[in-house]
Amino acid sequence: MADLSVVEICAGAGGQSLGLELAGFHHALAVELDGNAAATLKENRPDWDVRIGDVADREVWKPEEFAGIDLLAGGVPCPPFSIAGKQLGAVDERDLFAWTVEHVSKIRPRALLLENVRGLSMPRFAAYRQHVKDRLKEEGYWSDWKLLEARDYGVPQLRPRFVLVAMRPEDAPWFYWPDENPCTGTVGTELYELMASRGWRGARKWADGANGIAPTIVGGSKKHGGADLGPTRAKAAWRALGVDAMGVADEPPNESHPVGFLPKLTTEMVARIQGWGASPEYQWTFTGRKTSRYRQIGNAFPPPVARAVGTSIVNAFKQKGTPKDLAEVEKEVLHDPLYVALKAAKSPLTEEELVRASGEKIDSSSFERRMAMLARDFVIDEDDRLDGRAYRLVDFKGFTGQKGHERHARFAEMRSRIS
Repeated sequence: MADLSVVEICAGAGGQSLGLELAGFHHALAVELDGNAAATLKENRPDWDVRIGDVADREVWKPEEFAGIDLLAGGVPCPPFSIAGKQLGAVDERDLFAWTVEHVSKIRPRALLLENVRGLSMPRFAAYRQHVKDRLKEEGYWSDWKLLEARDYGVPQLRPRFVLVAMRPEDAPWFYWPDENPCTGTVGTELYELMASRGWRGARKWADGANGIAPTIVGGSKKHGGADLGPTRAKAAWRALGVDAMGVADEPPNESHPVGFLPKLTTEMVARIQGWGASPEYQWTFTGRKTSRYRQIGNAFPPPVARAVGTSIVNAFKQKGTPKDLAEVEKEVLHDPLYVALKAAKSPLTEEELVRASGEKIDSSSFERRMAMLARDFVIDEDDRLDGRAYRLVDFKGFTGQKGHERHARFAEMRSRIS
């Protein structure tokens, strides 16, 4: 187990990278679209193979060349599933979740780890999740999803992340989600030392008042302006903690600032809230200008959370603990029974037939809403018959590597704005 390998796609500035390294993995490859984030990776790990570009571009890397690695991991783009966005899912040019799952068949990793925003856990994406789970099962992998909260793993922040882990049957019975290790600190206790570093006399009073957990750090994207700490609700939460969220400071306050001054955070402070720098093993250097550094930090998977999940994967490889009965576990996992019934149908089914086959109790208005959600990610044929409209599942709309997929044109058009 001393030489576990990982290929990490959409690696960002290294939050997941550092966490997985601390869990026992070494990077065979890291792929990242943003040049600034890639520069940060190279600054911290100059011996790594870091490649810059679209992960789906075979000029950047060829997945089959890394067949048999221990772990395929990534923090694939969040906007397709974000509650703050349009939740376009499979038809968003930034969606790489399905692409990654499809490439499990080429890479055949021992395990897969993907993380994303909480939005992917919502009813809107139930069929999408079921599709992912079904594809992994077809490739011979057991999989599970879980919503993990950063504060439950020692990070002083409200940061829910929806995580997918898939493993081969020989390891899967030993995989358990990591035990929680709740954060006992506050924004004040985490940042007092940094706030006081330039002689601000109000640092102690400020720290005593900043006695809560931070709201979710929002990294933003190239579509928006400079760095700030999020939308209106987040700004209000920061103000309640004694922080001016209307931007990011170049330096901490100094002796010239009054005791009651309302400070902004520096990028170093934001990194501390994300789990970097609290101890020597979590030290990390960020490169680039302030706004770029802030985005790199704000868009990251907190290293302690990544470490906890990575350690659970390593423990499964080592077959630690008591194995579970996967058949019993799987009985409880069904994300979208209506999608399952539609997929299993050998011929078009009417609303009544679909509802009966799904085993759910759904009225007509709910059925129509569910079918509308399905149609956002899947091609569904509808045929009006004498006994009612019949439905047939045709295809998945998402990009899985198809050469002629419309994703390529949209991605090329939006390339300069994607981060």
